[in-house]
Amino acid sequence: MDIASLVGLIGGLALALLSAVLGGNSLLLYLDLPSFILVIVGSYFLTIACVSMSDGLGIWKVIGRAFKLQSFGEQNIVQKMMAFSEKARREGLLALEDELEDLDDEFMKKGLRLVVDGTDHVIIRDLMELELSQMQSRHAEKISLINTWANLGPAVGMMGTVIGLIGMLANLEDTATIGSNMALALITTMYGSIVSNFFCIPVATKLKGHDARETQVKEMVIEGVLSIQAGDNTRVLAMKLLAYLNPASRKAIEADVLKD
Repeated sequence: MDIASLVGLIGGLALALLSAVLGGNSLLLYLDLPSFILVIVGSYFLTIACVSMSDGLGIWKVIGRAFKLQSFGEQNIVQKMMAFSEKARREGLLALEDELEDLDDEFMKKGLRLVVDGTDHVIIRDLMELELSQMQSRHAEKISLINTWANLGPAVGMMGTVIGLIGMLANLEDTATIGSNMALALITTMYGSIVSNFFCIPVATKLKGHDARETQVKEMVIEGVLSIQAGDNTRVLAMKLLAYLNPASRKAIEADVLKD
């Protein structure tokens, strides 16, 4: 569980509600089932209308990833690449074939398989970068869907406010209810803002971060595969791979892989 996502979303909403309470208002004032159905459920259905049914229902699985800690095993990748480099330099590239069967990283396995098969380095880079770009496209589609929901939430909320105002203006003769009806009409705008700013935008931003990190790791794998094919010194290989990491991660891994 990614505590930051959970704490951030719950904390942000809790502070908004706390400010209302400190202002002397009851939380019940902000609860309205028709407004909830119109804005939350309605904007979700409109989001589904933008894509296929499977993608619309699958949005919850995508959102769930924002609440999971994502580990891409950078240290393990560097260590495996160094081991493969040492073996290739000692026994030749064909010696890597037996090692590939137990390799869990499919992206790395495909690249090293091409190396073992004697594929030209330009073709290897093109193929691996093609797979990487397709992964980025898939991620972008999912993130775009969540951003669509973020845009539709406030729009539907505003529509709900307009509906409420029309009903209020149609009954202006009942002056005693104007204030309460106006407040009720504005609740839908608040719900729309919550959908967008307290949920969809933070989730989409977190997923963008996951995509950027996974992209960086795969770029590191590409560099490692090509370095092994080129017969680079193992220490040179490690330094190339470590260059893809942020200073904190690099320092932690560097102390282990370059200790000799």
